[in-house]
Formats: sequence, structure tokens, C-alpha cells
Amino acid sequence: MSKDQLSNNIRRLRFDAGEMTQQQLADKVSVTRQTIIATEQGRYAPSLPLAIKIARAFGKQVEEVFRLE
Repeated sequence: MSKDQLSNNIRRLRFDAGEMTQQQLADKVSVTRQTIIATEQGRYAPSLPLAIKIARAFGKQVEEVFRLE
């Protein structure tokens, strides 16, 4: 059985959102900058509520931010 990998577009979306910093995104979704770093790098899979908050921070649907590969 293969293991599913969660990838994301957070870094690109931050850039497209006026070069939003990791700290600014973290503040918007009420997590630490380290959580955003780990999520961007694929080392941390966010909870569903956090994934929704991140997507909403960019005005996107969850599927536009995260992909299951």
C-alpha cells in the first residue's frame, strides 16, 4: 500500500497575496510561524480546521491550497 503525500501551494499563495510573510499568515490563522514553515515544507499535515483557516486566509477552497498525491 502506498502512502499518500499532502502537498500545498502556500508559499506561492503568500507571494501572490502581496508577499505575505509566514508570520503574517501564522497570525491570521492563530498558529506559530514554525507551524506554517513545517506545513509549507510538507513536514506537517494540518488539521482540517487549520487547513480551512489557511484556505480562507487566501480566499480559496481547501482543494486549491492542498493536494493529496
